Amino acid sequence: MADFTFAELTPTAFLRRSADVYAGRDAVVDGDLRLTYRELYDRCRALTGVLAGLGVDPGDRVAVLATNSHVLLEMHHAVPMRGAVLVPLNIRLSPEELSYILDHSGATLLVLSEEFAEVGARVAAEVGVPVLQAGPGSDYERLLADAEPAEVPCTDERGLLGINYTSGTTGRPKGVMTHHRGAYLQSLSLLVHSRMDQRTSYLWTVPMFHCNGWCLTWGVTAIGGLHVCLRKIDAEHIWALLREEGVTHFSAAPTVLTMVADAEGAAGPPLEHRVAVQTGGSPPSPTLLARMDRLGMDVTHLYGLTETFGPIGINEWQSQWDALDADEQAALRARQGVGNVIAEPLRVVDEHGADVPRDGATPGEIVARGNDVMLGYYRDDDATAAVTLDGWFRTGDLAVMHADGYLEITDRAKDVIITGGENVASVEVERVIDSHPDVVESAVVGAPDERWGEIPVAFVTVRAGSTVTADEIAAHVRAHLAGFKVPKQIHFTEIPKTSTGKIQKQALRQTVHESARSAG
Repeated sequence: MADFTFAELTPTAFLRRSADVYAGRDAVVDGDLRLTYRELYDRCRALTGVLAGLGVDPGDRVAVLATNSHVLLEMHHAVPMRGAVLVPLNIRLSPEELSYILDHSGATLLVLSEEFAEVGARVAAEVGVPVLQAGPGSDYERLLADAEPAEVPCTDERGLLGINYTSGTTGRPKGVMTHHRGAYLQSLSLLVHSRMDQRTSYLWTVPMFHCNGWCLTWGVTAIGGLHVCLRKIDAEHIWALLREEGVTHFSAAPTVLTMVADAEGAAGPPLEHRVAVQTGGSPPSPTLLARMDRLGMDVTHLYGLTETFGPIGINEWQSQWDALDADEQAALRARQGVGNVIAEPLRVVDEHGADVPRDGATPGEIVARGNDVMLGYYRDDDATAAVTLDGWFRTGDLAVMHADGYLEITDRAKDVIITGGENVASVEVERVIDSHPDVVESAVVGAPDERWGEIPVAFVTVRAGSTVTADEIAAHVRAHLAGFKVPKQIHFTEIPKTSTGKIQKQALRQTVHESARSAG
């Protein structure tokens, strides 16, 4: 008997449909290059033939070291269309880390955008992996012009689609295994929650290598939106593209939003329409959310990890909240929210795996499971077992659950500071520091202390021309929080960040620990 009710889910199906429905519509803007959806589809089909000609078989791993460009977007489609496994590389990693990932993933090919020709060739030679370099006049374009498609249909929607390596801030990078079904469904969930449609012009501020651009490499394609590529973060260029390309949506970590809000372009002509912004990573402060609102940008707070295909939680805005005052609205927007439309409901559990009370005060760990959770860590059963709790994925994030079912992160488990037996959530202190008018951003970590065990230490970036002192910052915190939460040291400095804009607290911890050792 024929079965008309089932087809394997794969995100590559979106491009095939858009090439028919939106054939002549612009799909990609990458500098001077513009591609229609038919052109993008034809290139990706031809690239499957290029991969086959270079010896890439179904199941082989293809690593890509590229900026937010047509190259990385094309590989997101062409590699799985070939039946191979995509390994997008973090462009900020060191050569040693890149070599480790190439070796650990067993990559059989490394594809490069022209910006990484030198470092890519070096690490590929070290590991013994052939290279295909893109760019004008490159082998990539020459081979693509003559290739015949060699597509391989998806026969297992839970088969391996990609391996996304974590940033490795707490050890060797771990390879997060993603599958076709999860990427397909996660793509659709982001479209629902961000309210995208064929009029969407999406600015690529979030790295495409990071959780596959939160699966919007496929999602924007599904609705025939315009991919506006941004090869590096430049706040002034972002403002130019917001105006010139009619950008309707972009996604970025709070640190990038801070850069955008502080840029000279923010003082230019008002935007012609409000822009939908999705943010993740560390919780945005109410102060930052209020500033973005004044600039014509509606910020939605998302929550997720590489292990959850990007955002698994959404701060679903309730219409009745529109009647609240600005401060109350900003506080609500800082929550991480509820599971997205394709996720299992998120839980906050205690150390025994039991749900904490919905009182907005009792802390616990966020756990998740469902279609948008990883298959596990590649070639690392021990690491996979360490994050498994009765069939749920342990995120390592501490949160409280509010009475309405919305969760709010209080800290990463490793970021809680225990001083004199009292727990201090670094996020809480950071929010207060960030509310000072002279502060751009801050990060708070624990430093070892002989008397208290740990003390909170703040790293603060201030606005140009500011003369604010450490004592003034401390007084500002003391006016809002208990005395034991006030940072005992305050350092004015630029704060180190990962390639995705997350603050590198591990680097700050190392700084304070080395300082403590030197003082001892």
